[in-house]
Formats: sequence, C-alpha cells, structure tokens
Amino acid sequence: MRFGRFHLRVEQSRSAFASGNARWTNLDLDPVPRAGRVWGPLSFISYWISDAFNAATWQFASSIIAVGLSWRESLGIVALSFFIISFVIAANGAVGSIYHIPFPVIARASWGFWGSYIAIISRVILAIFWFAIQNVNGANAVKAMISAIWPSFLSMKNTIPQDQGIETNTMIAYMIFWIVQMPFLCIHPNKVRWLFATKSVLVPAAWIAILIWAFVAEGKGALFEQRATVSGSQYSWVWLASMTSVLGNYATLSVNQSDFSRYSRVSAKWQLLYIPLLPVIFTFISFIGIAASSAGWTRYNTPSIPWDPIELISHWDSRAARFFGAFSFALASLGVNISANSISAANDLMALFPTYVDLRRGQIICGVISWALVPWKILESASNFLNFMSAYAIFLGPIAAIMLWDFWLIKNRKYDTVALYQPDTPIYRFNAWLVNWRAVVAFLVGVIPSLPGLSNSVNSRIQVGVGIHPYQFGWLLGFVGTSLVYIALSYGFPVREALIERAVLSDEVYEGREVEGEGVEEGREELGESKREGVGKEKGFAVY
Repeated sequence: MRFGRFHLRVEQSRSAFASGNARWTNLDLDPVPRAGRVWGPLSFISYWISDAFNAATWQFASSIIAVGLSWRESLGIVALSFFIISFVIAANGAVGSIYHIPFPVIARASWGFWGSYIAIISRVILAIFWFAIQNVNGANAVKAMISAIWPSFLSMKNTIPQDQGIETNTMIAYMIFWIVQMPFLCIHPNKVRWLFATKSVLVPAAWIAILIWAFVAEGKGALFEQRATVSGSQYSWVWLASMTSVLGNYATLSVNQSDFSRYSRVSAKWQLLYIPLLPVIFTFISFIGIAASSAGWTRYNTPSIPWDPIELISHWDSRAARFFGAFSFALASLGVNISANSISAANDLMALFPTYVDLRRGQIICGVISWALVPWKILESASNFLNFMSAYAIFLGPIAAIMLWDFWLIKNRKYDTVALYQPDTPIYRFNAWLVNWRAVVAFLVGVIPSLPGLSNSVNSRIQVGVGIHPYQFGWLLGFVGTSLVYIALSYGFPVREALIERAVLSDEVYEGREVEGEGVEEGREELGESKREGVGKEKGFAVY
C-alpha cells in the first residue's frame, strides 16, 4: 500500500534470513553485512563518552546526597554500580559483535519467538519513557539558553494549569528541543556516530570548565563537609535503593548494547573495554556534579543544594556563560536520547511490526508518543527521580540475566543465526506457542518480589510494610534470582534442539555457503562490496 510516494510497508529483506516470511524480519532487522560494519574502537569510546555526559549522570551523586548520604558514599555507589553493570554490558554486547544482530533477535534464542515479546515490550516502554525524560532535560537547557538571550522569557505569563507540573515557557522550550531533535532521529546508526564523536569533545570540555569554576569559585564548598543524615537500618536501605537507581539508569544498555555492537568491525574482545572505562567515566562526571552543586550552594546561598545543573547555571552572572553552559546540556540530552533511547525503541518497534516499521520510522514513532508520558512530573524532586530509576531496573535486570547466561553458559556461545529468523525450524521453537517457559518463569521469579515496593513507590497510600525492601535492591535481586532459576530450569529441562554443535554466523549466509545442507544463494545479493573482506570467525571467541 502506498500514498503518493510514501509506502506504508517498509522495504523487506530478500536474504535467506527472511525465507519468504516478512513477519520476523526486514532489511534493518537482518544481520549487518560486512560492508555495514564501520564501528571501530574510537567509535565505541566516543559513543560511551557521549552517552555518559548527560544531566542524569551529573545528578546521580547529587540526588543520592539529597536523600541522606554523603558525597563519598555517593561516589562509591556510582563506581560500584557501574563496575557491576559494565560486566553485563560487555557480555551482552559481545553477542552483537559476533553475530551482528540486534537485541530483539538475540532475545529469540532464550525466550522463543513469541516469548521474546515479553522482553521487547518491557524494554520499549522503558526506552520511550526515558526518551521523554531526556526531552525534559533538553527543554530545561533550551529554556536557559533562551533566557540568556531574552531574559524576559522567564517572566512570560503562564497559561498552563499549575497542577500540570509545567509552565508555558518550559513547554515552548520542550517543543523547540523536540523539533530540533527530530531530524537526528532519521539518521542511521552508522552515520549518527559522528554526532557522538562531536559531543564527546564539546560536552566534556564544557563540563571540565565548570569543574574548574567550582574549585576556583568556592574551593571544596560546604557540601564536602556534610555527613550522612541517615543511620542504622535506614542507612543500609537508602544505600541499596540508591545503587539500584544508578543501575536502573543504564539497565537498558545491559540488554541492548548489541543494537550498536552489531555494527562493529573489530573483535568482540573490544567490549571488555567497558569494564575499566565505565566506572571511571561515570564516577568522574558524578564528581563534577557534586563539586559544581557544592560550589553553587555555598556561593549563591541557595536554600537547597542545586542538584539540577540548569538551576545552578541560572545563577551565573555572565549571559554568555549561561548560554554555552546550557547548550552543553542540550547537546548532552540530544546525544544520549539517540544512543540510549530512540535507537533502542526503534529496534523494539521494528521487531514488533517489521512489515511497517524500520529504524527511521521506529525512532520517529518513539519521538511522537513520548509526548503522552508527561515526563516533567517525574523530575519534580530527587526522590521521584530515584523512584523512576528503581522502577526502570526491576524489569531489565532479569532480562539481562537470561540473555547473558543463555549465550555464555547454556548455549555455550553457539547460536544459529538463520534459525533466529525462521520459526519453522525446530532450534528455537521450544513448543507450539514459540515460548520458552523457562525464561518466563525465571523472569517472574526475578520481578514479582519487587512489585509490592513498586506499587508503593507509585502510590504511597498503598502500604506494603517490609515488602518495600526487595524493591530497594530490585536490580540485584532480580538479576541473581532470575540467573539461578533460569540456569536450573535450563539444565533440568534442557532444550536439546537448541544445543547445536557449531555456531552459524551471518557471514556464511551472505557469502552463499551451505548451512546444514540448505542453499543460501539468496544471501549473495545482500553482500555487495563486503565480499572482498572474506569470512572468518571473530578472534578471541570459540564460536565454531
């Protein structure tokens, strides 16, 4: 169906992966051929630097301090959290580097074709939600930029009811940021990496300048003298809840790193770079947030700590400094919205509706429906921010655990790429419903203990007593609980069809090799210029 030049259906794959069934793939869901693998080490480093430098990372330690812990404990929580999750990100990202397929396709190996929708829908909801949150951060930055040029913008008459949690000038800034952002959502991941490279230079330079200002302005500032205001058992639960909120912020990348690593042209060993890199980068940015907030609190004698960086910038006397400082946060929000949210949501929407959604349409859909989530209400206070992050984590911890152990332990790093696109083959069917009940049971075991606490965080009038505590360390509880149950069920009730003798890589299909006796000559037309590079297994991983 078409309307003028617009085709309702997206271009479908004609490779051997589709096998005449457009329900499970399209061109963007197919494995990336060699010609499309252009991400090298510098691309991934700039990607992560770009992803780390955003307002949420700035607010990690500051918001932890706001709920009663000291700056030292805040930095310790951030460092430990990213040390833990970096292993999961690296392990799940390696699958994309080896097989060059996205998260929704990888999920079929452990969940089954229809079962994978549980993981996909869980992630797409959260990705769109976080996309909307970053829109608010970007809008606040745009508002500060406009007010630096036009001061009376801040005193504009508000025509929006007060109970909506947003004023007219902020809504205008929200619309501006959203409109500017939309063209970037139409860019393919192979081209958008240049945005990450640009951001990884400009934003760190601006934030290091803010750090220098903080120490020049007030030295350490009064915040560095504060100690924890909670003690006893409350201290322990606040500590765990804060760690869960930090883990929750990047829990999505612990499952979807393959959405980017699938474009890698280097060995999967490069994914190990995240283990030392992520704790250092994120802890450093959190320290900038602490130092700047402390300096602002002392210098401007604010009644509360300005843990929101835009609030801090608003106190600066120099209008030029306010404009460029706010610009760095607007650019930060733009970059992270694409790297962590819109592309993730697009891959999920594409897997749900492959006939009608490709990467570009998926990102645009994400941008459009994010309006309905009223994200400005989530960011009204530090406690609400932490509650949102905790809620984010309890679903993705179990999903990450299932994916990790399925590939590295249960399936012994051996997937059949062709079978992941063809439900008629017995390897990943599991049963007539195309659902791996082992993954579903393990997921429920990991999530259910945190649900009472989640309901209380959404509505404090719902009293759950000690039921709040599992939710306070929901990511760790979900990850560990799901891991144990999934491993036990997978060994106790093995799916022997899925335990293949050797891996089948996408290159075998694109090169037209024989895969278990079936011709795959159709894959040749997808290969293009990549034929000259040859075929070989990824070094460092015994995938055959």
